[in-house]
Formats: sequence, structure tokens, C-alpha cells
Amino acid sequence: MHAAVVVFPGSNCDRDLAVAFQAVGAKVTMVWHKDSTLPGDVDIVGIPGGFSFGDYLRCGAIAANSPICRSVADHAERGGYVLGVCNGFQVLTETGLLPGVLLRNAQLKYICQTVGLKVETSQSVFTEGYNAGDVIDIPIAHHDGNYFADEATIAQLQDEDRIAFSYMDNPNGARADIAGILSENRRVLGMMPHPERAADAAHGGTDGQALFRALAGALVTA
Repeated sequence: MHAAVVVFPGSNCDRDLAVAFQAVGAKVTMVWHKDSTLPGDVDIVGIPGGFSFGDYLRCGAIAANSPICRSVADHAERGGYVLGVCNGFQVLTETGLLPGVLLRNAQLKYICQTVGLKVETSQSVFTEGYNAGDVIDIPIAHHDGNYFADEATIAQLQDEDRIAFSYMDNPNGARADIAGILSENRRVLGMMPHPERAADAAHGGTDGQALFRALAGALVTA
């Protein structure tokens, strides 16, 4: 599996995401936001957490217009895999690869804590290492993680089994307790919690490991 991790000015979880990919045997290439192309043999693109471009305008809005994001969109449109975590989820909504938007947390405060997530579906390469209904502990660290979409979009996500994770105890006001969603072809996942921060026992938890192991297993044999 070859993973490309995109780096923007203000990314601060790019190395964490790279290490999580490497831990399951992936080759990792770090790609600067001003690059216009991805590696030709890339299997999955990782868009990491952080504060791209200082979160000016809307979170992820400037990053979504970086040269590399055109190639990320092309990769996704060809059926390639993309994982966006925290700020990466915000970037994916700003590019239109995922529906909805991430608003300011309902309490208007930055939240950094470990939360319980319910795995809503195991029917994706990202979540097939879990069982639907599993509850896992994954850290969050965000100020704008309040997922919002109109009622029709929420209903469509529910009807199409595209809600990947939901919060057990909603920390930010997200509609339908949504913590992560899948694209229509189920090959793009955006999630606010950080599985790469729960992928090593030294981090205090390993509930995120199954996501990266499942990706490696699926994409190595694809």
C-alpha cells in the first residue's frame, strides 16, 4: 500500500498520520500542498489534522483551493481512496468530495479529549476491521467539529449507510451525532476524531489500529 500524506502550512498531525500508515507496512510519501500531482502509484491519500492556513476564512477553505487538491479530487473521482482526519474532514467538505460542513462547536470552545465512538457500519475498507455497533475510544481535538447538513442530506447518509462513526455523547452539537461519513462510493472517509492518535499503546489506547490494519489488508490485496 502506498499512502500519500498531504502537508499544508499549519498541518500538525501529518507525521502522526504517516507513522500510523507506516506501522501497518505502508510506503508513505509526504506531498506538499503546492505540488500539482500525486505519486502515480498512490493507493490512498491522507489529509491530516491541524490548522491549515491558520483556519482563516472557513476551516479548510484555503487548503481546498491548493494545487494538490485538484489531484486529490481527480484521484477520488477515479475511485481512489482518501482519508481526511479533523482538518482533513473540513478540507474534504470544502472540496465537495463529502457533503455538509463543519461548524464551530456548539459550546464555542476548543475540545481536546478522548470520546466514545459508535461504529455505525463495517461496510467500507476503513471500518471493516470493526463490527457495526462496536464502541471505540478515539481522541478529538477541534474547535469546528460540529457537523451540519440539511435534513435531506442527513436522511440520505442514513439511508445509504454512509455514517461511519457517531458520538456516544455528542461533544460538539453535530447533527445526528455524526463523527465521520463516507462518500457515495464508500472510498472517501472524513472523520473529526483522530484514529492515528490511538494507533499505538504508548498513546494510551489502540482502538484506531483496526482502521489502518483494515486499509492495509484491503489495499495490499486490491
